[in-house]
Amino acid sequence: MSDGSVAGHRLLVRDLAQLVTAPAAASAPLRGPALGELELVENAFVLCEGGIVAATGSMRELAAHGLDGDVEELDGSGLCAIPGLVDCHTHPAFLGDRVEEFSLRAGGASYEELHAAGGGILSTVRATRAGDPKELTAAVRRHADWMLHAGTTTFEGKSGYGLDRVTELSSLEAVAAADGVPTWLGAHAVPPEFGDADAYIEFVLAEVLPSAAELAEAADVFVEGGAFSVEQARRYLTACGEAGLALRLHGDQFNELGAVELAIELGARSIDHLEATGESGVRKLAASDVAAVLLPASALFLDRPMPPARVLADAGAAIALATDFNPGSAFCESLPLVCSVACTQLHLSPAEALAACTVNAAHVLGLAERRGRIAVGQDADLVLLDAPDWRHLAYHLGGDLIATVIRRGAVAWAS
Repeated sequence: MSDGSVAGHRLLVRDLAQLVTAPAAASAPLRGPALGELELVENAFVLCEGGIVAATGSMRELAAHGLDGDVEELDGSGLCAIPGLVDCHTHPAFLGDRVEEFSLRAGGASYEELHAAGGGILSTVRATRAGDPKELTAAVRRHADWMLHAGTTTFEGKSGYGLDRVTELSSLEAVAAADGVPTWLGAHAVPPEFGDADAYIEFVLAEVLPSAAELAEAADVFVEGGAFSVEQARRYLTACGEAGLALRLHGDQFNELGAVELAIELGARSIDHLEATGESGVRKLAASDVAAVLLPASALFLDRPMPPARVLADAGAAIALATDFNPGSAFCESLPLVCSVACTQLHLSPAEALAACTVNAAHVLGLAERRGRIAVGQDADLVLLDAPDWRHLAYHLGGDLIATVIRRGAVAWAS
């Protein structure tokens, strides 16, 4: 998924019906009322130079920017421009599928029952270990292309389906090779060759962390019954932080076990899921700098309660949206679909949903100064929607609205 940008290349996207973005001056992450305050320009243009946004505005202002020399022009008539979408929580490094489990779950088996029977995460671990690095790299690139076609210009990708040294490191390398932001989810589950979680944590910290810290941007852990306890997660994340990695947690997906408090204690970038988070957790997150990454496609896919997005947003918490793309609990690469679910089930407005999967998601990845807005000086990542109003992004449930995807000032995909 190469960005295709060329030094000195200029691209003018002109005659756009609408351009919408979070205000350039607003501090990330956006919270409270600011989450829903977007800037809208009609009959707009975007000028990209060398992969960076050089100018934006209404077409009547274009002449003031002087376009001498070579400029590639792209007709945006009838299209709406939004920032390139940022997916800050995905699991793209896997082989095989879990369609049989999907069928069993449709017949009544629970996610927890499948996991306890050796299915779930560990079934994907077996399939992924059985492949080789070339197959894994090809799979991640394929998954990244799916995301790109859905408007995602920046994605985070986790390891976690290897749970051994070789496959975990190959997963991180595959994510980086696909221009993703690698996260080491070394503590995703306990593989069968280890007797307990403590023994496995000891292994990954001694044998995998030193190399993973050279490849990854962040570390993640699954805090849940049957996975890792708060105490085990604290040990894992503390060591990862000392190795220079940003910290993230899967927490409160099925049970409240203290993951929110741990995330705040350790100064984590985010805690993700939160389907089981109650009033106390909401208040604590709202008073903290930890972002709440909400994954409604996962809740929908598993027929679980939705995370308390409206309550979190109204309390002033920093919220982001992501797909949780993975083969078991959220086989969905579409942030537009996530925006639809966020509006209809999480009761966010279209503006709040867009900000949550652009500027706020970029903040979770430490990229808010470069990604997530269409603003002068930012990376020229934008998506053109074949719709009369940008809100069709969420309004058209599962709609095929992506006309063109631009990454770093070059067309990366067109319908």
